[in-house]
Amino acid sequence: MFERLREDIQSVFHRDPAARNAFEVLTCYPGMHAIWLHRAAHALWLRDWKWLARLVSNFGRWLTGIEIHPGAKVGRRFFIDHGMGIVIGETAEIGDDVTLYQGVTLGGTTWNKGKRHPTLEDGVVVGAGAKVLGPFTVGAGAKIGSNAVVTKAVPAGATAVGIPGRIIVKTDAEVEARRKAMAEKIGFDAYGVSEDMPDPVARAIGQLLDHLQAVDGRLEDMCGALKKLGSDYCAKELPALREEDFAQIKDEARSDASTH
Repeated sequence: MFERLREDIQSVFHRDPAARNAFEVLTCYPGMHAIWLHRAAHALWLRDWKWLARLVSNFGRWLTGIEIHPGAKVGRRFFIDHGMGIVIGETAEIGDDVTLYQGVTLGGTTWNKGKRHPTLEDGVVVGAGAKVLGPFTVGAGAKIGSNAVVTKAVPAGATAVGIPGRIIVKTDAEVEARRKAMAEKIGFDAYGVSEDMPDPVARAIGQLLDHLQAVDGRLEDMCGALKKLGSDYCAKELPALREEDFAQIKDEARSDASTH
């Protein structure tokens, strides 16, 4: 018991720079209080003392503002930061080293009995206000962005953002460098493929840059062939794209990104 308590306290120090000492964590962290009360409620639930388990759970909800059904399975070093408004359903399963922020819901989408709440594997982080709804798995090390609504499985190590939740695909470093070089060549600020952009916009502009690069390669080959024939057609420079022409689009795109 004391070993688990010490482990819980250490997990807070690893994930919350505001924590100063063990006494402060013991007395002033409602997320920890909710987890400890849940362990008692869950033990009662497994012993088929269902009403008493619900009573302990309800007391924990009243004390901390965090509602964890006594039937939910919670792993080691589970950390709830701030915590107010968190709801964790009966058939939810949470692995080790998982972190939830305030306002998170691990809920269901059906009234049928059986598995109806999500499973969070080890190391998952769920941002403030996110809703994870349904009997699917969020893979180990995955992240769910603040205010996202996720209703489908999230692969291990992936990041889900937005409403409805969508998976952000990490661009290969070589592809990223090639796109950046292409954007610089045509005098365009490739804001659309930056990390702070909404994923659909980044993907669309990235594909346009890939297409432009392919067209540019063909043009260079054609120019090489024309030069061999004595033509000076390819000496003409392409008109530059002015960044100020895209300033409004750039600002609006970044504004949209900040809302996600």
